[in-house]
Order: sequence, then structure tokens, then C-alpha cells
Amino acid sequence: MGAIVAIVGRPNVGKSTFFNRLIQRREAIVDAVSGVTRDRHYGKSDWNGKEFSVIDTGGYVLGSDDIFEQEIDKQVELAIQEADAIIFMVDVETGVTGMDEDVAKLLRRVNKPVFLAVNKVDNAMREEDAVEFYSLGLGDFYTLSSINGSGTGDLLDALVKELPDVVEEESELPRFAVVGRPNAGKSSFINALIGEERYIVTDIAGTTRDSIDTKYNRFGFEFNLVDTAGIRRKSKVKEDLEFYSVMRSVRAIEHCDVCLLLLDATRGFDGQVENIFWLAARNHKGIVILVNKWDLVEDKETNTIKQYTQRIKQAIEPFTDVPILFISVLTKQRIFKAIETAVEVYENRNRKIQTRKFNDVMLPLIENYPPPAYKGKFVKIKFCTQLPTPYPQFAFFCNLPQYVREPYKRYLENKIREEFNFTGVPMAVFMRKK
Repeated sequence: MGAIVAIVGRPNVGKSTFFNRLIQRREAIVDAVSGVTRDRHYGKSDWNGKEFSVIDTGGYVLGSDDIFEQEIDKQVELAIQEADAIIFMVDVETGVTGMDEDVAKLLRRVNKPVFLAVNKVDNAMREEDAVEFYSLGLGDFYTLSSINGSGTGDLLDALVKELPDVVEEESELPRFAVVGRPNAGKSSFINALIGEERYIVTDIAGTTRDSIDTKYNRFGFEFNLVDTAGIRRKSKVKEDLEFYSVMRSVRAIEHCDVCLLLLDATRGFDGQVENIFWLAARNHKGIVILVNKWDLVEDKETNTIKQYTQRIKQAIEPFTDVPILFISVLTKQRIFKAIETAVEVYENRNRKIQTRKFNDVMLPLIENYPPPAYKGKFVKIKFCTQLPTPYPQFAFFCNLPQYVREPYKRYLENKIREEFNFTGVPMAVFMRKK
């Protein structure tokens, strides 16, 4: 299971810029105004061959009257609890502030690797100014610049040495994770499947807590169900339950083969659900979208399901080849169809295509629609094969791989999906030099 790294610190020290650099996408909003990051961002990064999930938290402001900042503080504390390692970011331009000292005080009590990153150090003079951060009592620090990337390598070298090694559990049984927002019906779904009230179910969002495995062996299906389930502790009632849910989802997703993404039909496919969807896709897991509580949707017409499906597919473009089922856990409507579909997606994820058959199908398609010429150069694809990896990856060998643009790679992916069944499974297409 992959490791989780949390980036914490007071507002406006460059956490989001650093996060965007790590995941190599411009995902978190970056602005000179402090407090822009109110939601959490989740991404996947890797360094020296070691993959890890990154969480960009909002800025920590202890004792603030601002309701947003109070919520951010809770999320930062939760990130610290859940993460395997913590990057504490400070700003050399402003030096040590009272808020930095508040965060440092919190981190000194944490029994986890903490890396003090002094940001905005882009010249030798600022390197000398960084010495004052020894006063935070967190030991050595790393100087870097989030904007231009200088110094990030040394920090990441030290970080990955402290991260736990990924241990793939030897299990012949597929692992299906039931994930989604709080109160979407995840525990009720598993209770309905196994036919007993194993998990506590209440109307309070966030009743479900820790990941628990349940072996399912019925109607010819056998697999492990992973639910973010457990008992709500009274001492933790004030936690940001949305955040806790997604933190647990990170763990469950990394630890499974197929994600059953449950959403509440009355709330729709909102940003939180979309966040979890892309987390599963970036972790290369099979995905089945289950629209629960369909019985509660009023004024259903002939085209209601079609329109609802269309809205979901627009939100998840370009990866739209995902099964979407409309279920009701309460009435057990289509819940066993959901399991059948998850098993099919698991089989799709493990599908291996013979190289000869793959070439016989794909090369004529490529010949009929070759890659467009780029800078006057013509690309000729001569051979293709599926790579021996846990999820579908395909390599196409050609004379000029650097001239094959993303739209053509998407065309190849769409053709692979048309010719071979990879519904519900993210895939990767690579161009290689022949």
C-alpha cells in the first residue's frame, strides 16, 4: 500500500505551488492572497521509483475567528494524524512567525518523520537567512524554491528514504473497495450484500471510520470487500468528517483492485465524488460508479437515467468508459448486478492480449489513420504490444515517438477499448523508439 505525505504550514508559504510541482499538474489554485487553499487537494507523485500520495492542506492559523480557518486547522491536524510523513513549509522572506511556531509545537509532538522545508530560497543571500529556522526545534531543514524547483531533489531524496516500502499482499482473492462521500450508503451496501448487520449504519455522516475487510463468497463470487467502516468515537465528533472520509478512501483505494464508487443520487456527482473518482483512476484501479438511493429521486421520467448518466460522463471526461449503475441499497435494487459488474471490471483489468492478435487488429487501424505529420516529419508505427504490468499498458514502437501528440494517443486508446473489452479500467499508451 502506498504512503501518504501531507504538506502543512501557515497560509501563503507556497504549499500549493510545491504540490503542483510534485504531481506535475497545475491542480491547486495558487495566488498571492493567503488562504486560497480551503479544500484539500490529493495527487500522486513518485521519486526514485517510489510512489506516494500527496495532500495539500490549507494554511494553519491557530485560534482564528475565521470559520474557514478553523475548519482548515481541523483538516491539517487530521492530515498529520493520517500521513506517513509530513513536509512543514515555511517562508524565508518573512522569517519565523508566531504561526510557524504554533505549527512547529504541534509537529514536535508527532512521532512521524517531519521535514522542514524553507521555501522561496532562490539565491545565496536567502540561504544564509534560512538559518533562523533552527529555532523551531525541528532539527535540520531543506532550502528550496517551489517556483523554479531548485532544492526539491534533496528534500525528496530524504523523504522517500523514510517512507514505508510498498508491500503487495499475496492474495488470490480480488479486493473491491467501497468508497464515496459520508452517508452515501457504503455500510448499508455491504450489509445488504452479506445479509447481516455487520457495520453500524446511522443517518449521521461519518459513522464509518476504519478500513475493514469482509470476505464475500456467494452465488459463485469470491472476493474481499474493503469498506471504510468502524464506530464513531464521541471524542472525535468535531472532526471534519468529509476530510476524514477522503483520507480513508486514499488508503482503501491504494489497497484494492476495483473501486465501487457509491454516490447519493439526491446529491449528484459533486466535486468530492469526482475527487475520489480521479484518485482511483490515477492509481490505475478498476472503477464502477454506483448511483445509490435511486428510489428517492422524484419525478423520474423515461430519459432521467440517460440524462443523469450523461452528466456523470461529462464530469469524468476523457475517461468515460466506466460502468454506471443505478441502485437502491434499501430495496436491494440491482445490488447484485453491481457485484457482477465489479467482477467483470476486475477481469478486464487483468486481461492480457496476445501480441500477434494485438498487432493484427491495431496495425491496419493505424495504417488507415496514421499519426498526423508534425514539423514535416511522418511517424511510422511498426509494432505494438501489451506490457507485463498489473494494469493495462500498451507500447507502440515507431521511428519518431516524440512527434506523436496526445490526441493521437487518445485515438489509439479509444480503438483499443472498441476492439478489446477494457470497460472500467484506466490504461496507459506509450510511444517507444523502434
